[in-house]
Amino acid sequence: MSDAENPLLPQINEALTTVQDPEIRRPITDLGMVDGVSVDDQGNVDVKILLTVAGCPLQTTIRGDVQNALDKVEGVKDVNIELGTMNAQQREAMRNTLRGGEPEHEITFAQPGNLTRVLAVASGKGGVGKSSVTVNLALALAQRGLKVGLLDADIYGHSVPDMLGIPDAHPTVVDDMIMPVPALGISSISIGMLKESRDQVMPRAGTGMIAWRGPILDRALTQLLADVYWGDLDWFLIDLPPGTGDVAMSIGQKLPGSDVIVVTTPQANVAEVSERAGTMANMMHQQVIGVVENMSYLDYTCPKCGNHDHIELFGAGGGAQTAAALTERVGHSVPLLGQIPIDPVISSGGESGDPVVLAAPENPSAKAITTLAAMLASKPKGLAGKPLKMAVK
Repeated sequence: MSDAENPLLPQINEALTTVQDPEIRRPITDLGMVDGVSVDDQGNVDVKILLTVAGCPLQTTIRGDVQNALDKVEGVKDVNIELGTMNAQQREAMRNTLRGGEPEHEITFAQPGNLTRVLAVASGKGGVGKSSVTVNLALALAQRGLKVGLLDADIYGHSVPDMLGIPDAHPTVVDDMIMPVPALGISSISIGMLKESRDQVMPRAGTGMIAWRGPILDRALTQLLADVYWGDLDWFLIDLPPGTGDVAMSIGQKLPGSDVIVVTTPQANVAEVSERAGTMANMMHQQVIGVVENMSYLDYTCPKCGNHDHIELFGAGGGAQTAAALTERVGHSVPLLGQIPIDPVISSGGESGDPVVLAAPENPSAKAITTLAAMLASKPKGLAGKPLKMAVK
């Protein structure tokens, strides 16, 4: 009996459609990664899988997923998996498939009709827990079954890889297309992933260190937005650097109309500088949709009497103050979206790569972030400030 006549072959091919590339998150059959399948009369299967690049760091995962998928096909006795590598023509065909006919170096999130919710997380100064809020919010959205991408745009203070538990991760690069690194159910990319070592200041150019400013920094951000294959996302979160510098302005120029939330703390002096971050976003035609107050209070239960109380270690009212000031400045309501309590679990989880929403979902801070994610996910993509295409008959 020939392979084409073997009744197992259609079932085997169907099973292979369920195997996804763990980085690209598309079926390996759609990507041209299945180079050949054969099966004999005894149910012995030979399959050749083409990796996108030699030495693919996830080849063991791909092999295991193929094995598991074919083991479930009734009648399959043994599976032999051969791994190869795509040639230049095959990689180009895959890239064309992924781009869907779109030109290279185009920021898909900025194109008309794109349905991905883009949310930049800003702060007026460092040390307010902006990155912790961003990472945990991304994970909380993913827990709702949404496809989430996360860009660590904090060029000099990138911490997202550590918080996701992948401090030494490096993305796979297929020619000039970069694959985001999957971790904890989301896809992410960071300048930290492009460095040769963790103690390196910045990615190398030639033989020396470079400090990114102006046009060089702008090109780097374009690469992270356009040359990374993000796929079809429901949400795309951007962890901005603190303040109102080059990165915040460049992101605003490249993604006009994107949403922004401002993270602040209860202190009045922090609230004042936080207003500037929101004001800058509004000037760049982004939509400031709300304020999140982090480190709002300590959720305390007395070990002796059992009384429960909120202790305001850093004062109170900073979040409401920022929201009120931004409402006046931008000309529309900017609400206080939530208050996240102080908890050592947040900081320790960030250092160990165990974000609080996953490690301790019943924790008050985790619940506050989960509630924030539910609130954001329930709101449709806004049209405020965006031109509407109207047909006149």
